[in-house]
Amino acid sequence: MAPIDTERWLVPDTEAAAWLPAKTVLMRTHRDLVFADTGIPAVIEELAGAVLAVTGMGDDIWESPLEMAAARVSDDLCLLMPNADGLWTLRAASLVAPTFWSLADKIGQPLTGLHGPVPNANPGLVSRIARMFDGLRPGHVLERFNWTVQAGPSRFTPSSGPLKAMARTAPDDAALELLHLRVERQTISKLPETGAVVFTIRVCIDPLRAALPNAAHRQAFADAWNGIDPALAEYKGWPDHDRLVRAALAQLA
Repeated sequence: MAPIDTERWLVPDTEAAAWLPAKTVLMRTHRDLVFADTGIPAVIEELAGAVLAVTGMGDDIWESPLEMAAARVSDDLCLLMPNADGLWTLRAASLVAPTFWSLADKIGQPLTGLHGPVPNANPGLVSRIARMFDGLRPGHVLERFNWTVQAGPSRFTPSSGPLKAMARTAPDDAALELLHLRVERQTISKLPETGAVVFTIRVCIDPLRAALPNAAHRQAFADAWNGIDPALAEYKGWPDHDRLVRAALAQLA
């Protein structure tokens, strides 16, 4: 992760127009799936105050200040605190665009339960993340990006199964219409009063055709797709999409 200016923590919100209307609908209609709180009101109040200081107050009424804050940004908001054993644990979240994980399964889990083993990653990855959380100073924001390819434009994807099935059964000539590039912008920061870590996730979805507008972009994408370690590709679910990706690249050539 790389440091960024604190002014860039939440703004500009590049996905607000595309996602906020649908996001707030899901927040109301599927609250049991996208919201969780293990009882940390002071932490939630502190985070809500920080978000609303950037975005301004809205007119809508929400049950939790965390939801009030989440309704003002396209980002999902997760709060982590040390448990009794000192392990950083997911304590509350508004998670409306999960990239293939379920909030109900992860709430209350420490980092070891949140982050499964990544092929070829440093065996001490979870410990390294914990040390990063420990050493993070309030007033500093770290940022990283990751990406994958999926079938269709859905952002609320707690499971990858339906998307993989769609990719496996779609014909080659549907590749360019079906495939989308999913990019996550993640940040971590620490609240000054409670010391909780804030993990934000902003998901951007673009049709693969739009994401690869020229030969240079297509070559860079193809190099990344073909150059990935097979075990990591399996971890990401890329074999289910490989046939369609190659068909799409051929159609764009």
